[in-house]
Amino acid sequence: MAKRSIALIGAPVDGGAGMSGCIMGPAALRVANIGGALSDLGFAVEDWGDVTPETVSLSLGGQTHHENEVAGFARALYKNGVDAFSKGMLPIFLGGDHSLSMGTVTAAARHAAAMGKTLHVLWLDAHPDFNRPDTSHSGNMHGMSAAFFCGEPGFDGILEQPIDPVDPRHFHVFGVRSIDQKEGELLRERGVDVMDMRHIDERGVASLIRSVLEAVKRDDAMLHVSLDVDFLDPACAPGVGTTVPGGATYREAHLAMEMICDSGLMTSLDLVELNPYLDERGKSTRMLVNLTESGFGRRVFDRPTTAY
Repeated sequence: MAKRSIALIGAPVDGGAGMSGCIMGPAALRVANIGGALSDLGFAVEDWGDVTPETVSLSLGGQTHHENEVAGFARALYKNGVDAFSKGMLPIFLGGDHSLSMGTVTAAARHAAAMGKTLHVLWLDAHPDFNRPDTSHSGNMHGMSAAFFCGEPGFDGILEQPIDPVDPRHFHVFGVRSIDQKEGELLRERGVDVMDMRHIDERGVASLIRSVLEAVKRDDAMLHVSLDVDFLDPACAPGVGTTVPGGATYREAHLAMEMICDSGLMTSLDLVELNPYLDERGKSTRMLVNLTESGFGRRVFDRPTTAY
């Protein structure tokens, strides 16, 4: 990967989740020295601090919770993301729950459109987050972020301007193992590229990640990667409020990130749903930092043995 400058942008939002704690995620990642780890790999890193949510007043209807907080962060993240892209930087958004992608992915999509390109999104997550306000059982907006940036209805007012929607066929959900019934119907109708754990067990991480990267390269597209802690098996990363058994192993997750790095295609990254309150002595935080390092050039065999 070319040594582009990196902007670290904190998004301490947890109003989109059903459990508090993600607000501490950006601070935990900084304590774990994510900036220093990337600097050690030869990248120029700027920490832009945490965004301040804008004041918003809207009502989406349905069962949505905390839509004003979520929209306030989305607007601030959108503007910070567009600014980072305009400066030629690669933004890494430190979350924060997955509702932050309402701002981060739309910023990437806007930049892609301005460059005459399309955007592909690789969603490393136990959940596809493709609910709308009228299909969600919980009303938690971290489960609606992908539906929003793919242009589904029901989200008027989240951003101040119309979005450049991501083509659902360019939305690649990898590692999913928990899908609501109506959500699943919508995913099939829209042609989303869903790779659940059975697909991974049958075909392997390398084959499936390669198919995504080949599609991005074929389209000469930008690639936004959104990495949710619950993509990993809870044994590897317990610090998340939405644990689902049977997730990616340490080796599978690092392989995916190393292949993304080798491709040189990633243009932005989310690190989401880290809940330090639920973590075990920083285990999940360190895992996220290690996976980020793999996404930017470090190899598993480069890692020193660590005593805990």
